[in-house]
Amino acid sequence: MSGESRFLTLLRLLASDPAAQGLMDDVAILPVGDARLILTSDTMVEDVHYLPTDPPADIGWKLAAVNLSDLAAKGARPMGCLMNYALSGDDGWDAAFVAGLGEALDRYAMPLLGGDTVKMPPGAPRSYSMTAIGEAADPVPVRSGAQAGDRLYVTGPVGDAGIGLDLARADPRAAGPLVDAYRRPRPRLTEGALLAGHVHAMMDISDGLLIDAARMAAASGLAVTIDHIPLSTALEAVRGASSATMIAAARAGDDYELLFALPPGATPPVRAIPVGRFAPGSGLTLMIDGAVMPLPDRLGWEH
Repeated sequence: MSGESRFLTLLRLLASDPAAQGLMDDVAILPVGDARLILTSDTMVEDVHYLPTDPPADIGWKLAAVNLSDLAAKGARPMGCLMNYALSGDDGWDAAFVAGLGEALDRYAMPLLGGDTVKMPPGAPRSYSMTAIGEAADPVPVRSGAQAGDRLYVTGPVGDAGIGLDLARADPRAAGPLVDAYRRPRPRLTEGALLAGHVHAMMDISDGLLIDAARMAAASGLAVTIDHIPLSTALEAVRGASSATMIAAARAGDDYELLFALPPGATPPVRAIPVGRFAPGSGLTLMIDGAVMPLPDRLGWEH
């Protein structure tokens, strides 16, 4: 069990309100009259979630995008956000961050409503948090609703951001679709809204296809088999399409595609790729080209 998992076990003793969903999802669902408010919060820390050499405008964009992705997984419409910001001591850097943040907030119609600023000690890593607020209609998809026999889908290929991170780490001036996938992810708000009324379960892929599929299965009390790992043509051009490349892509984080369960025979209302299925039982099975593969030691990103 990771340190993150142990700490969440302690927090669940406090998170007793039904809106918290036992901290088994990425959001809280708070009924307010006839509305369903979706609340989510994400933090980005230098050298943990992004590279110190990443452009500040891209970091600002990404902070908004990762929060918007959680709203997308609930089919929610963004209503606003709060941000906590650690001042960098560099006015130009801070201005560039705000410019990138503003691009994302404007693109996805999520106004900034408030927050807090702090000054960090000299040499401390930069850190930023955002809380996003959305509104969703019933039924709100949760990750715990998958049913035996459901087919598992993703809204796009996986692994691009992981390779993009490798490229940016090797050369801060690197560019192209893989680096863009890492630095400027695109939250699937339109797809989430179209899927919300059809899926049994849905979440975004933030920590990797394998670990997030395993989390959906565990929350739903089921076993899951991943039988296809979709790669983009851009990734294949850089790394090929070997089994090792597929496994690396399936455990890489920061994809922010939507992962969802549909009943057998149902057709997704959006462009999507089937990647697995659920069955009675527990645990994760990985198959490539029809053969069962040993699971990697690490399924995805965990703190």
